Amino acid sequence: MKAVTETTATRMNGFLAIFGELVILGLVVWLTVTAITTQDPSLLWAIIPLAICFFIAMGGFFIVQPNEARVLVLFGKYNGSVQNDGFWFVNPFTNKKRISMRIHNFNSEKIKVNDRDGNPIEIAAVIVWRVFDSARALFDVENYEQFVAIQSETAIRALATEYPYDSHDDNRPSLRSTPGDIADALKKQVQTRLEIAGVEVLESRISHLAYAQEIAQAMLRRQQAQAIIAARKKIVEGAVGMVQDALRMLSEQKIVELDEEKKAQMVNNLMVALVSESEAQPIINTGSLY
Repeated sequence: MKAVTETTATRMNGFLAIFGELVILGLVVWLTVTAITTQDPSLLWAIIPLAICFFIAMGGFFIVQPNEARVLVLFGKYNGSVQNDGFWFVNPFTNKKRISMRIHNFNSEKIKVNDRDGNPIEIAAVIVWRVFDSARALFDVENYEQFVAIQSETAIRALATEYPYDSHDDNRPSLRSTPGDIADALKKQVQTRLEIAGVEVLESRISHLAYAQEIAQAMLRRQQAQAIIAARKKIVEGAVGMVQDALRMLSEQKIVELDEEKKAQMVNNLMVALVSESEAQPIINTGSLY
């Protein structure tokens, strides 16, 4: 396939071209009046071609709106694009195709796909895009808007299979816990697919994310269990650190000398007090430690 890239087309200011048209029109009128008054039919050989040129040239005028481009095609050959807004004139036989350079939003439908762990999920995304190369958007793909929609959904499906829905590991990215990283990864995937169509992806983000309804309740219970386990793990890690600090401080400051049995008993009491869900009831020993 022959790749076509955007070039700037040769064009003329439309107001200058209008002035030339008025000159031709004035000449036609003057010749017509002269032919009638002098009854000289030979002047028709000049009037008719000038009149034909006048009407044909009218087809060369066009207006470019802000954030718009006109792709010029002359007899099947790409002659460049005009992105500067204003009133312009080109070869009247040129086909002037309009391409919008404005920002577009693509809001995908909810897509059902399996995540990396094999769990069925529903996912949707919003893609913000614009055309940056009008020639590639027109000539390299059949319909660039439809191309954006299909390739964006394909990229969303591919992304969902690369990440788990959720993860309690801070070093493991997931669709739910690291939305920023997921948005960047989605943007890169979509941009790679749309580059051929001359489309630039400005932003992408997940707009809907949920487990599929058939497993939603089961996965909710699983999430709750995983959250409890993760919380318990943090509590135990914190309690162990506090016990270690307490033993080290007692030893360094020589507040009390404890043998291994008493250390084990103290560790047991502190762990119960720190980890227990209910408040621990202290027992005060008024006698000897032994």
